[in-house]
Order: sequence, then structure tokens, then C-alpha cells
Amino acid sequence: MRRTPILLALGLLLAAPAAAQTADGPTTDPTQVRPGAYRLDSAHGKITWSLSHLGYSTYYGQITDVSGQATLDPKEPAKSRLSVTVGIDSVSGLNPKLDAHLKTPDFFDTQKFPTATFTATTVEPTSPTTARILGDLTLKGVTKPIALDATFNQAGISPVDKTYTVGFDGRAVIKRSDFGINAFLPILGDEVTLRLEGEFKAAE
Repeated sequence: MRRTPILLALGLLLAAPAAAQTADGPTTDPTQVRPGAYRLDSAHGKITWSLSHLGYSTYYGQITDVSGQATLDPKEPAKSRLSVTVGIDSVSGLNPKLDAHLKTPDFFDTQKFPTATFTATTVEPTSPTTARILGDLTLKGVTKPIALDATFNQAGISPVDKTYTVGFDGRAVIKRSDFGINAFLPILGDEVTLRLEGEFKAAE
């Protein structure tokens, strides 16, 4: 049956919203990410830390006060930039007594060193969706280079706040003794694994 102009026009109208939605994702192809400036959504930017507890178990805790800015360049990822500030007073071992101890000079000494910072110096793509981010971590007044392995999850308009969002997971391993946190070594693990989650919102 031959289509009338009215039917053709109706078909184009019905197709248009779907095309617009696809243009803003969600996409799992990092080359399709919008370039530009982003800020970390603090509600979805956390650090989960873990270390060996006396050899009997792996102990987990979190740091929840994390802010950051990023500049993303999907065509040339090596030109991307990242800086993060961590409010160390938010450190938690999910136990009130431990939380208080973690804030003392034995560990983070949060009164004297309330924040930690990470500034990326190099971004090295390791696959189409992963990169190794090299940078400087300043913790408890000590600055050391560390490596962070990041995985791109997806990008698109968030259904919650209707803001263009880019999501990553990350992982790093550091030695706490490198930053002067020596309490209870060696029975309490020196190597600390950091698992990071981050949703970055496009900056207005």
C-alpha cells in the first residue's frame, strides 16, 4: 500500500525522539563521551579501602567525603586531566571505636592533616575502555607518585537528575608506610587496596 505524505510525516515524528535519546547515550563507547569539564558527584564518589587484618581476614572501610574535577578528551585521552580532594575526617572502619582511632596520630592525624589530594600527571590508555592514571598523592603531609587503574563504565543523560554523566571505577594499591602511617606494622597490613567509584557530571 502506498504511504500518504501524512503517514510519512507521522513516521518521522515518531522516530525523532528515539534518535535524540540515542545521541546522549547511554553509551559504553568512550570515544562518544562529550569532551569538556566535569565535576565529581559527591553522592556517588567514594573510596573503599581494605588491608590484611593480622593475617586472619581482609578488613574493609570507606572514605565518603570526596570531591574532584576532570577535563575529558575522548579523542586524545592522554590530554585528560583529573584532580581530587579527600576529606580524611570521613574515614570509617564501620566501627565507632576504630573510626575514632583512625583519626588519631597513630593513623591519619586528621586534626593536623584534614585533607588528602591526588593530581593526575599522565593518562595512559591501556585498552579501549581502560587507562592507567599516574599522579601524585599527598597524604598526611607526604607526597608520593601512585598509579590508578581506571575503567570506563558508561556515559549519557542520567535518568535521575537529567544531567550528562560519565561513570568510572578505579583501583590502586599503596603502602601506608610510604605516607608515615606505621601503626601496628607488620601485623596489620602495609599494602592498602583502594577501590574507587566516580560519577562525573558535566560542568555548566
